Amino acid sequence: MKRNPVVPFILIMVFGIGLMFILSFKGLGDGKEIAKGEGEGSEKTEVAASKPEDIYKSTCIACHGDQYQGGMGPSLKGVGDRLSKDEIKKVITEGRGSMPPNQVKPEQSDMMADWLMKLK
Repeated sequence: MKRNPVVPFILIMVFGIGLMFILSFKGLGDGKEIAKGEGEGSEKTEVAASKPEDIYKSTCIACHGDQYQGGMGPSLKGVGDRLSKDEIKKVITEGRGSMPPNQVKPEQSDMMADWLMKLK
């Protein structure tokens, strides 16, 4: 008895295509359920950093470096010698040069500016 060597490949192909359609329809049904749940009662909660070091780690470290040494952004060491507290608050809330605005919330800018003034 000679078997046709193409038959196993055809069976695998038919099984794969069938599985693809089944999973596609399953995904469509799940997508509708997910869309329903998003609008009703699923509120996103944002955890705000409370310490200046945490704010720095979450928003500033990528550009200013892990040791405040600078990188894409300038060094933050001695920034209190170069800028006043009000200037620092303006920079961290409004941005300057390549720094985007709103990196620090306005209500946290005073605390962050005090912390930056002390960096040496």
